[in-house]
Amino acid sequence: MDKNIYLAQFYGKSQNYTQIPRDWFPKFGVKRGLRNEDHTGVLVGLTRVADVVGYKRDAEGNKIDCDGILYYRGIDVRTLIEREDYHGFLYEEACFLLLFGYLPTREELDAFCKVLQSGYDLPDEFLEMNLLRLPGKNLMNKLQHALITLYNYDPDPDNIDVYQTLRKGLNIMSKLPSIAVYAYMSKVHYYNRQSLVIHYPRKDYSTAQNILSMLRLDGRFTEEEAHLLDILLFLHADHGGGTNSTFANLVVSSTNTDIYSAMAASVAALKGPRHGGANVKVSIMMERIIDAIGIKATDAQMEDVVHKILQKKFKNHSGLVYGFGHAVYTLSDPRAEIMRHFCGIVAKEKGMDEIYNFYRRFEKVAIKTLSEAKGTHMCSNVDYYSGFAYQLLGIPRDLYTPLFVISRFVGWLAHNIEHKQYDDRIVRPAAKYVGEIREYIPMEDR
Repeated sequence: MDKNIYLAQFYGKSQNYTQIPRDWFPKFGVKRGLRNEDHTGVLVGLTRVADVVGYKRDAEGNKIDCDGILYYRGIDVRTLIEREDYHGFLYEEACFLLLFGYLPTREELDAFCKVLQSGYDLPDEFLEMNLLRLPGKNLMNKLQHALITLYNYDPDPDNIDVYQTLRKGLNIMSKLPSIAVYAYMSKVHYYNRQSLVIHYPRKDYSTAQNILSMLRLDGRFTEEEAHLLDILLFLHADHGGGTNSTFANLVVSSTNTDIYSAMAASVAALKGPRHGGANVKVSIMMERIIDAIGIKATDAQMEDVVHKILQKKFKNHSGLVYGFGHAVYTLSDPRAEIMRHFCGIVAKEKGMDEIYNFYRRFEKVAIKTLSEAKGTHMCSNVDYYSGFAYQLLGIPRDLYTPLFVISRFVGWLAHNIEHKQYDDRIVRPAAKYVGEIREYIPMEDR
């Protein structure tokens, strides 16, 4: 309980002076949350890195719902997955494409992977001094701390030249898997009194393989498991320049600050449950639903649960069915469709078909129920299946959002570089002042 009664009084009195009525936003032509009236995003820049297509426009400019498409440098992500035999480095190939704008040859991809692999090792004593001695309660906060700390290990940290930004970014990116896993190991050792196990990254492994190898006590994994995690990283690598964490990176980096500060700002944005933290919310929600109605629940029971959630009568009373709906996608999220397919493969391998089928059935019921309740098309989004994918892989919930950081880092870097090259102006929008102009009142007359 807050014992500072004066602060509470000040706050209560302040409402007479600070309120901004909701209807003032359209009155002054201001877009709340940088969103248009038809829920599309306000354009804040130009990019050739990635595009998110969730609707079309008719001849009159009206928004028309359509199946979603995600493009990396103009290439549909589905074609990158559906092409020739899987080679084990899909995420790294996407990184190359997003950063350099074209698909690499085998030799170019191998050379790029070697650049990343050469940066896997952490600086001397970084693990001991910054992770093992300083465990964090929240891994996202710990990632921010680690990023800022890496600044001190850089002999020229404030160099924001475009090429140097690329070099520094790749060096950070190669170290993030180790930092995230070690931060988790340090946390559970210190707070949960579990045995501390540290595996060093292997230079011949991909990002996905190293994460599984470092996280598991025996360091072992199957090809299907590594493939599933590789696809997860691949699908989260970028989602256009308008996502909150990417835009935060552009805003901060446009001041010409160092890359470590800009990336820490992006991690801060991604931490929130309205952005990267949504996959954790989905996981908790689905766990509670299964506990409440059972794995063999009927469609009617599932529909009843959805209505209870909407009416704020279920568990946390949020009124939100996590994992459904999206800011851009309308009829479908291509990432969710891809994840659904590959989750099914691994679920069968692990004998978890029953829970997978529950997810499939609940998805159909929720989409139908939510679409009817809200009067608009609803679809499942990538968060609905990403949490389940992590569960299939035995990845602890604490690491769900840090893994999002690991995968999205390349997108932040690509947009950061693009902005430096082709815009290079400080991001400085305006806000309209709607308060009163008042006379100063001397202290004795107040």
